Amino acid sequence: MAEETLLKSFSLGQRLAGAIVLGLIAWPLGTELDRSLAVGNDPQLSVIILVSFVLIGLVATPYLTKLAAKIIISSSQNVASSKILASTIGLISGLVVAILISVPLSRLTDWPGVWFPIILTLLFAIIGGAIAVNREEDLLSLFPRLQNSSTSGGKSNSKMALDTSAIIDGRIANISHTGFVPGEFIIPTFILDELRHIADSSDSVRRNRGRRGLEMLNKLRKDSGTPVQVLEVDRWEGQEVNAKLVLLAKSLHAPIVTTDFNLNRVAEIQDVHVLNVNELANALKSVVLPGEEMELSVIQEGKESGQGVGFLDDGTMVVVEGGRRLLGTTVDVSVTRVLQTAAGRLVFAHPIAS
Repeated sequence: MAEETLLKSFSLGQRLAGAIVLGLIAWPLGTELDRSLAVGNDPQLSVIILVSFVLIGLVATPYLTKLAAKIIISSSQNVASSKILASTIGLISGLVVAILISVPLSRLTDWPGVWFPIILTLLFAIIGGAIAVNREEDLLSLFPRLQNSSTSGGKSNSKMALDTSAIIDGRIANISHTGFVPGEFIIPTFILDELRHIADSSDSVRRNRGRRGLEMLNKLRKDSGTPVQVLEVDRWEGQEVNAKLVLLAKSLHAPIVTTDFNLNRVAEIQDVHVLNVNELANALKSVVLPGEEMELSVIQEGKESGQGVGFLDDGTMVVVEGGRRLLGTTVDVSVTRVLQTAAGRLVFAHPIAS
């Protein structure tokens, strides 16, 4: 309730500010029009212009400010923070120079005293910003601390864009809960829309996957040690979800977290770094060396004659030569060789004679 009241007050403040600013612009404009049209002392035209501008300010200001904020945020996502800092310094420097030059020029009579300072202000602001961006490194070298923070920020981006497949998979939530994932997860709104569409699917398998994804997302936001930011993205209309995600990750200079093999390849072609959860899972599997002995439960038959199959705690398949006769028992085996395949590791072993 308090939050709603605060938002209403803020919106009302925006409207009043817009009405006042436009009113201040409208009054001299109406007065100048009265004078140029030789209306005389009749202030009717000035009042009409003033009231019109005030009404426009009251109605349109919240929408205009929201639109401007969207444009600024959308544009700044593709710009490095060092460039924003450099352009700001250049803009301020240009404005200071323009003010110093405009003070004597403002004393000129008639229109040159009005328009020359305005033109010079705009011109020097643009020139100052352009020069500062062009000489960004030289400018930041004057501020060693800012340069160090900018350099360190450019080397590693703490943001990671989450794909639908990684959310549904759920392992990233467990990994994040351990504290091994630094930085921040970025979930664009089109990924949320895709999850919602999957959860509303008429196919029961897709529906269950979508609901699991929403549950994992809720778990990620509540229990994870990694912050989660939902990013509103309204660009790249007409592109499919994977293409949008690649473009977003490229603009943010952030890696994509996924389990989708095809997305992995497409992103790599476009020079976007990918963090594949399956590759992480394979890398974290326990190391098994030839000659190592272990205890294994043989739970099923192998493909070849006489083979038995068991599994390690991390899911690695172990093929036991001559293990078919030991089906349903727990035996000591010795590792003979380890094969690395596209699907993961495959371990071969033989029973140790008792």
